[in-house]
Amino acid sequence: MEIVNARLRHQQGLYRISINKGLFSGITSQTSTIIPPATSIDAQGQLVCAPFVEPHIHLDAALTAGEPSWNQSGTLFEGIERWCQRKPDLNEMDIRQRAIETIELLVSNGVQHIRTHADTTDPSLIGLRTLCALRDELKDKIDLQIVAFPQEGLLSFPNGLILMEQAIEIGADVIGGIPHFEYTRELGEASMKKVIELAVRHNRLVDVHCDETDDPNSRFLEVLATEALFHDMGPRVTASHTTAMHSYDNAYCSKLFRLLKHSEVNFVACPTESIHLQGRFDSYPKRRGVTRVKELNSAGINVCFGEDSIFDPWYSLGNGKLLRTLDFGLHICQMMGYNDFCHALDFITDNSARTLSINQYGIAVGHPANCILLEGEDDYSVLRKQGEVLLSIRHGEVIMQRQPAKVTTPSHLKKALPI
Repeated sequence: MEIVNARLRHQQGLYRISINKGLFSGITSQTSTIIPPATSIDAQGQLVCAPFVEPHIHLDAALTAGEPSWNQSGTLFEGIERWCQRKPDLNEMDIRQRAIETIELLVSNGVQHIRTHADTTDPSLIGLRTLCALRDELKDKIDLQIVAFPQEGLLSFPNGLILMEQAIEIGADVIGGIPHFEYTRELGEASMKKVIELAVRHNRLVDVHCDETDDPNSRFLEVLATEALFHDMGPRVTASHTTAMHSYDNAYCSKLFRLLKHSEVNFVACPTESIHLQGRFDSYPKRRGVTRVKELNSAGINVCFGEDSIFDPWYSLGNGKLLRTLDFGLHICQMMGYNDFCHALDFITDNSARTLSINQYGIAVGHPANCILLEGEDDYSVLRKQGEVLLSIRHGEVIMQRQPAKVTTPSHLKKALPI
């Protein structure tokens, strides 16, 4: 297989990309547009990019908004209450159907790698069991990482630690936590130490819902980052949300960022969800409630964007389009300079791949032939156009393809338009 007349990120001109036995076998510059051979894919000057990565979503809860009732306050804690009402009705078929529908939506929008959280405070662990089974069944179509996530607390929920151990035995790839939801600060700190201890003992990655609150006194991030640093596993640790950082004062952040750089932990921000859930207790002025993405990125700390939810008790919208999440994120975080636009896709590609510890990611000779075709010539035009993902190739096989939308103008309007 070959892709011709392709553009590549941060490169000038057109390229021919050769694929052989599921790997990229050649990337050569073209001096001009060529007529594509019959067996080739013509990119028509559009951008060929590494696949999108969804670093934070909850597949076990997807497509359950309004069941059994809606989150009327729009708060994080009511979302947890509504989910607790839904959990008794979970079963394997229910979870499989919703998860597969959501995965298909993500795949159709260029995603080939997903990290999903699965609630381990359901004593049956049916969500985690089902998603682990799907991970293995769908490995040719999607890379799926499963986070064992103690939604109602690791140490505060009855038998929460035992359930976490069981989840690891079942096959969870990542160990999660939620320190700000534990009953006390002491329990929150202890949970962070326990999460790192488990990860070291079982050789797992870590992804913690950390400080997802407007409370400026919620500072479990420093505990997580310190434990990651002392155990030399920072690149394998992710702090998701960290929305309290939006309420920290600058003096504290100047100290905190020194620790974060030394620890090398990763960050996931979920801008559409956080701006909706946070600031609910404010009158005016209202906080945006999104972590300090711009400052983290400028400091050289790895940060990426995730969608978090698709039609669930916490967020009743969502459509699987990470370009939409990216668009919102850059607006909310005031990253609207030209240089920001030129590297925008990093937040849903390279940075996310680093967060998930994906090996051999990207378009390079010898790497797995995984890529997507986007409407646009570079990061800026793709972001501005918010076009469709036209093609997705995985291990050298086309797994999704669509034609760009065509707009026709009625003849009587053409006459009236000054074109």
